[in-house]
Amino acid sequence: MAKTPLPMKPTGWFQVAWSAEIGAGEVVRMKYFGTEMIAWRSTSGQVTVMDAYCEHLGAHLGYGGTVDGEILRCPFHGWEWNMQGRNVCIPYEKQPNKGRRIRTYPVTEHSESVFIWHDVDRRAPYFDVTDALSGFDDGHSGADYYPAYGYSTLFETGLEIHPQYVMENGVDFAHFKYVHNTPLIPEFTRHDFDQPVSYVDFTIAFDDVPADEVNSGVQAINSGVGVAATKSWGMIDNRTLTAVTPIDESTSDVRFTVWIGRHPGDGCAEPPPRARKHAQGVIEQFQNDIHIWKHQRYSDPPALSRSEFEGFTALRKWANQFYPADVESKAATAVR
Repeated sequence: MAKTPLPMKPTGWFQVAWSAEIGAGEVVRMKYFGTEMIAWRSTSGQVTVMDAYCEHLGAHLGYGGTVDGEILRCPFHGWEWNMQGRNVCIPYEKQPNKGRRIRTYPVTEHSESVFIWHDVDRRAPYFDVTDALSGFDDGHSGADYYPAYGYSTLFETGLEIHPQYVMENGVDFAHFKYVHNTPLIPEFTRHDFDQPVSYVDFTIAFDDVPADEVNSGVQAINSGVGVAATKSWGMIDNRTLTAVTPIDESTSDVRFTVWIGRHPGDGCAEPPPRARKHAQGVIEQFQNDIHIWKHQRYSDPPALSRSEFEGFTALRKWANQFYPADVESKAATAVR
């Protein structure tokens, strides 16, 4: 794939793990935005994500670092760091080093997922990442869905994909017929790109029905360019979470999570075969998209048809707000 002209260090929320991957007392290594990081969960259950290297002599805390209650201990000299990245103990000194601090990242955890806030200027978060299970203003919550992790998730790492490619998919009505084999091209009923969290709604059918009788669709909530949650209505009750997190200047990790609605009164801890089959079908449709994205070249300006112009123009202008001001982004270049 041709190298993207879009900056690979956008501002916003990005998924770095599923919650179940970081157990209490565990330290997990990861690399995002060109930076070695670690995530660790304290005894109380809180997740911290920070840069990976100890500020003392540079030991990588992901190789032998240990959690003790609410602190992380360096394997090299036993220096202790709290969840704010501050040194709270040097075991062979009377006082900690108050002048040094490991960079930590704002973290939020829901939708079976761990998200960090990334901003090259280190500004505090100025919008929230939508909960895929309770964020659609319909009274639903996680209790209404079977668990997803371990049953209906997809993880592909190191793909040459930019997060914006995935967001643009949400306004690309024509691809549904050719990539997902829908009998009708969707009709978009909402494009709202006025805030950092944007909304896209459309009607869609996967069975042959007359266009004027379509009674199903998708609602999507885009929390910046890194995370998108969807709700399906009129079809099998499902929610999805799509997350694309840059690793470096050319690659990203892609995570996809599918929740299937529970039958009333079903309190099973695991989804039944029916639910797993439905979730796998959704994942297979998403894999069709990935096959396109990972070989895609970002076209700027794209050769849009008349009916595509409004959606793509609105989304690219919206996306431009998430890129560093000192980087010349082509995201909002006029399209034709």
